[in-house]
Amino acid sequence: MKCIIVDDEPLAVDLIVAYVERVGNLEIVATTNDPLEALNLLQTEEIELVFLDIEMPNLTGLELVKTLSKLPQFIFTTAYPQYALDGFELNATDYLVKPIPFPRFVKAVSKAREFHELKLKENNPLAVQDDFIFVKSEYENIKIKTTDITHIEGLKDYIKIHIHGSSRSTLTLMSFKDIMEKLPTQKFLRIHRSYIINIDYVSSHQKNKLVVGNERLPIGETYKNEVMKRLGI
Repeated sequence: MKCIIVDDEPLAVDLIVAYVERVGNLEIVATTNDPLEALNLLQTEEIELVFLDIEMPNLTGLELVKTLSKLPQFIFTTAYPQYALDGFELNATDYLVKPIPFPRFVKAVSKAREFHELKLKENNPLAVQDDFIFVKSEYENIKIKTTDITHIEGLKDYIKIHIHGSSRSTLTLMSFKDIMEKLPTQKFLRIHRSYIINIDYVSSHQKNKLVVGNERLPIGETYKNEVMKRLGI
C-alpha cells in the first residue's frame, strides 16, 4: 500500500517512518509537515493510506479530509483524544493517540490492510491470487508453491525459504519487505525480525516460541501482540 505521512512534528514523522519500516508491506511515497502539500499529493498521486495529524497550521487534518472528494484510507495520529469522535464520523480507519505504542500501530495498519484487500476483491471479484511465487536463486528463477512454504528465515542479505517435506531450502537475495509483497497476507505472518511463518504449519505455541513444522521459532517482543491476535491465542 502506498502511504504518506502528514505531521508538523519532525519527531512524530520519524517515529511513524520507523514503525512503517518495521511493519513492512507499506511504501512511503512522501512525508510532509504541510497539509496543503499533502492535499496536492492526494490529488496527483495514487495514495492508499494517510497517517494524518490533526492540529496543524493552515489546515487541520479534519479540514483536509473534508476537502477531498476521493478519500483514501486515513489513520489519525494526534495528541488530542477529544477529536476521536470527529475522526470516526469522517470514516477514519483508526485513531492513534500520541505517544503511539508500536503494538497499537501494528493493529491500525492490519485493519487498513484488511480493508484494502477487501476493497480489491470487491472491485475485481473474479481475481484469484496466485498460489505460487517466483524467486531468483543463483542463475535461475524458481517457482515455489506458497502452500509448501513452512517459514522464511532472514540471513543478513539473503532469505532462506523452507519447504515442507524437503531437506533443501531456497536461498534468494531479497528483503523481507519484498517477499511479503509476493505472499498472501492471510496466510503469512512476521513473528520476529528474522522469521516469517506460514500460519498453516503452526502446530503449537510454547511461551515465546512457535513450533512450525519441525522447528521451534522465536517470537520477537515487538511482534508478540499481533502474533497472538492472528493466532487467536
